[in-house]
Amino acid sequence: MHRSTRNVIGVVAAVALGAAACNRKEAPPPPPATTASPAEAPPTKRVVGPLSEADAAALATMNDRLKDYIDLHVKLEKELPRLPDEATPEQIDKNQRAFEQKMRVARAGARQGDLFTAEAQVVIKRLLETVFGGPDGKQLKASIMDENPVDVKIIASIAISISTDPASV
Repeated sequence: MHRSTRNVIGVVAAVALGAAACNRKEAPPPPPATTASPAEAPPTKRVVGPLSEADAAALATMNDRLKDYIDLHVKLEKELPRLPDEATPEQIDKNQRAFEQKMRVARAGARQGDLFTAEAQVVIKRLLETVFGGPDGKQLKASIMDENPVDVKIIASIAISISTDPASV
């Protein structure tokens, strides 16, 4: 058999097999079930795993408080002067400090737990333990830690004026 004849037979066989696979009447099997929530699920139900009514209420309260915080953040940002497109680091720093001051005044009475309530913290911790304790947990954690190394020491940059003149010490 000539080489060109074998090539033609090979191409015809590949096309025939491909056509047969594409023309079968049954649909491929559905993907395995996941714990992902459907898009139409209400916000309090869009989480991993089943929730009790108390868990859903705790997360709904937290979500409402986070929404209020985000609304405040956006409102305060709009009160700031607009930065130019080519803002300098000094302009950005000044803008961020002005925002920080506005937020401090607006949330002067804020306390730990105002946003992530104690009830929501328990639910979140349990859900995270479920995710990271599952079969893909080690891989997920490694992926997160790859982007956020644990052993990095964060050093705050603080300007310190040190005089070398003994008379001023």
